[in-house]
Amino acid sequence: MNTSRWLTVLCLAASMPAYASSAFKPIELKDSEMAELRGRYVMPGRIISFGIVMSSTWTNAAGDNITGKASMQVDSSTITPQFYVQTTGSTGNGTNPSTGTGNVTGGAGLGTGTGVTQSVRAAGDKNTAYNNVGINVTENGFAPSNAAQSGQVLVAGGTVTGDSAAGRVSVSANNGGLQMAIQANHNQGNSLQQIGGGQVLQGTVLTGNSNFVNNMTQLNVVMNNGLNNPALNCNLDQLKGLRTLGY
Repeated sequence: MNTSRWLTVLCLAASMPAYASSAFKPIELKDSEMAELRGRYVMPGRIISFGIVMSSTWTNAAGDNITGKASMQVDSSTITPQFYVQTTGSTGNGTNPSTGTGNVTGGAGLGTGTGVTQSVRAAGDKNTAYNNVGINVTENGFAPSNAAQSGQVLVAGGTVTGDSAAGRVSVSANNGGLQMAIQANHNQGNSLQQIGGGQVLQGTVLTGNSNFVNNMTQLNVVMNNGLNNPALNCNLDQLKGLRTLGY
């Protein structure tokens, strides 16, 4: 009896990988299917704070700098969400950069996509450009301190600008979205960031030399601990069970 039982177990064990690889072969989910899963396992009341920070910096060959920053923080005490804008600039110690002579063509379709679109197009030498999108989720149950946000309030349909020897930065709010653009002096190029309408766009065009550009958009989410939520634990247990079936 014992021998027959062990033979049965061994036969079943040997057949499981083949069964899992055929009947339970993983498949790629379409974007439309993934869209239906957004927020599925975030329970009501778990998100206690949400914020967004967008910043762009341009530094030219002379060390001239222009920076724009827009931030918004929303929690249970927020009455009306507002973006606060800060612009800063400084003058470097180098000589004025030579007028850029590069020519970048095309790219008209970059602003028509959905999701995240990032591009760097250069027609110069010794340039450095970064496009970064970050999502920072913390689960400690504590919202950021309600310190007064600094900067100029960005009203709907309005624009906040700042100037320096490096160029001009413009931050605007239109159609429920946020846009930040830098036009560099001496024909060195331009940069653009915008978020809204289901799209995050980051793009830089470089037509001069020795420029440094950094575009950053970060979403900050704070959730309460919620470790003993029975409904969430039930969902996680169901997902764990799929591992034994080949997923």
